[in-house]
Amino acid sequence: MKQRRTSLKDIAKRMGVSIATVSRALRNSHEVGEDLKRKIQALAHEMNYRPNPFAQSLRKEAPRIIGVVVPNLVTHYYAGVLDGIEDYARQKGYSVFSSNSHENHKLETLAIDNFISLHVEGIIACLAQDTTDYSHFEEIHNMGIPLVFFARTCLPNMFSQVVADGDVAAQKATQHLIDRGCRRIAFIGGPNHLDMVRRRKHGYLEALRENGISIDRSLVSCGKIDFDCARENTLQLLQRPHRPDAILAFNDIVTYAAFDAIKSLDLRIPDDVAIIGFTDGDTTAFVTPPLSVIADQAYLEGQKACELLLRNINGDPKIYREVVPMQIIIRQSTEKRS
Repeated sequence: MKQRRTSLKDIAKRMGVSIATVSRALRNSHEVGEDLKRKIQALAHEMNYRPNPFAQSLRKEAPRIIGVVVPNLVTHYYAGVLDGIEDYARQKGYSVFSSNSHENHKLETLAIDNFISLHVEGIIACLAQDTTDYSHFEEIHNMGIPLVFFARTCLPNMFSQVVADGDVAAQKATQHLIDRGCRRIAFIGGPNHLDMVRRRKHGYLEALRENGISIDRSLVSCGKIDFDCARENTLQLLQRPHRPDAILAFNDIVTYAAFDAIKSLDLRIPDDVAIIGFTDGDTTAFVTPPLSVIADQAYLEGQKACELLLRNINGDPKIYREVVPMQIIIRQSTEKRS
């Protein structure tokens, strides 16, 4: 049977004192005599009493809680960002509640509403891919609740944001493919309304322009961020008479979908199709061939986002935009052609 948690009431009943006396003793208050205080504290330890810091903070009407909304908690990137947020928050005496929007606008809105109801001190958020109505964030601004965006952002005149230099990284990655002899380079992205997609696509197009390579819009496929959708889009590109000789993939889901599509057609990587993606999950170095990647500094992005949020919470009204550089890691999926 599951054991019920020990409460202040349980300790008070055992000691034959009031709940208020137990509470004061556990706070080491001078209002309780030293002998009684020691006895109460010893009994609390014996009964494995654990205080509820969230409930305590709510009673003080000053919760030290931060809410975080992410589109997909199971991906390596968002897990890394959350690690950075939690570590920084913990150092500053805050706890973190996280919520997964599952790339769904309604669930994102519900998460924000729940955080408001919980009286969190601030919120860190990354937009769901189908979010085009920002009214729930405008409400946050009007209520004066601090909020910082990371990765996928909106309303830059209202909120601070932490982003990667995806445009610069995409340009460098595309240049890398060009330097290795690729000329028909496809970009497989996500919804065009997302600023992150636009930045990365811009860098890709800039590299083509700088090298005098004609832009073939049919090689740009921007759809839903979904494994099956990205895989199908890749298959359609690869089964054309003039298929791409390289692919730049928008994120880890799209990268693995494209990788799987190439393999399913028995095409060789990188001899038939080279591939580089915006991801650096633990498995990218261990697939065959090992994947070249454009890696976020996810942990650092999380730290930066939490730092900016706490600045706002502590009274700094300035709107910041932090850009964290990405790192290109070259492996066999884009090795130099002979």
